[in-house]
Amino acid sequence: MQIRDILSFSMHAATANRGRTLLMLLAMAIGVSSVVVLISLGDSARIYVIDQFSSLGTNLLIVLPGRSETTGGPPPLLGETPRDLTLEDAIALTRARTVRRIAPIIAGSAPVSVHNLEREMLVLGSTSEIFEIRHLDLSQGAFLPPGDPTRAEAICVIGLTGKKELFGNQPAIGRWLRIGDRRFRVIGILASPGVSLGEDLGDMVIIPVAAAQSLFNASSLFRILVEATSPEGIEQTRQSILDTIRARHEGEDDITVITQDAILTTFDRIFKALTLSVAGIAAISLVVAGIMIMNVMLVAISNRKAEIGLLKALGASKGQIMKLFLTESTILSSIGAAIGLMLALLGIQLAAFLFPQFPLHIAPWSPAIALGVALITGIIFGVLPARRAASLEPALSLARR
Repeated sequence: MQIRDILSFSMHAATANRGRTLLMLLAMAIGVSSVVVLISLGDSARIYVIDQFSSLGTNLLIVLPGRSETTGGPPPLLGETPRDLTLEDAIALTRARTVRRIAPIIAGSAPVSVHNLEREMLVLGSTSEIFEIRHLDLSQGAFLPPGDPTRAEAICVIGLTGKKELFGNQPAIGRWLRIGDRRFRVIGILASPGVSLGEDLGDMVIIPVAAAQSLFNASSLFRILVEATSPEGIEQTRQSILDTIRARHEGEDDITVITQDAILTTFDRIFKALTLSVAGIAAISLVVAGIMIMNVMLVAISNRKAEIGLLKALGASKGQIMKLFLTESTILSSIGAAIGLMLALLGIQLAAFLFPQFPLHIAPWSPAIALGVALITGIIFGVLPARRAASLEPALSLARR
């Protein structure tokens, strides 16, 4: 029996009972589409989070007040902060050779008003360096000018959403607004609004860091963003930051320095693990589809005893009978997997249309995994029916006993 004959016989057997075939194709298609969609969602979430952190800047280190470590003794077990992180500490970090830029940050929420219009907005106090570090962009005007960071100028840069809510279609450059109980002149408007790590850049006001200290009556910084000169200099920069702050804080290691690479690596590992876990759960549906194929084919053998007996009476060997049934299950698994891939692609495209703010895509490696598992499942669960068909006696099969 040639390969062409085996394929022809298997295709004829698969189309002879359309209801049975449709059930098997549906089971395999659902299993494959579930695996591809869930893997793609996990991979899309991983890429989205990594892109969000990458948009913060390149070669970035984040300095936080307080030591992120556990201490002995009774709860609370988190390390305490002996002193605040000050603007003078931030200025001292610029002396390191591997530091390109630093941006001290004070953040808080405050009412922003223009005449009778008022809006609660995020107020960010920083310096001109944050523009380059965070890769910000302007639609109009200018950003905070470089200069002495301890100088509290009454100027601000407003996000596009805040500008539209407070000024409408009127020009905002050169106009005055009130933040809390202080007045600031608008010198720039940030470009298209967007959300970065939960911060709506369009609903934000950026003012000089010294002005923010005065506005919120706080000398402590929320954090310091430090940009290293190169990726190779990140570790040296981290050590330089720790040494500088230790010297200024009387030998105390009371800060935490987080590198951007460490954050990205951690999130990458977490999302890969979650994606693989979800894919494993989805793969159970493929096993269920395989069991269904096996059960349906076992029932089909009972209805095809005469056909099998005739083949064996004509000289077909056990190996050839097994090949016929394994080929049939493989063909059904392949067609079902192809249908599942098309369903997954349509599902991802529909989800991308409904949620355009979240970048969805088919994970490049998910179709290969789904197809491979589908074929292996079809073959494995096709072995038992094939062996049972091959073991039937010709005379009893022809007599349908």
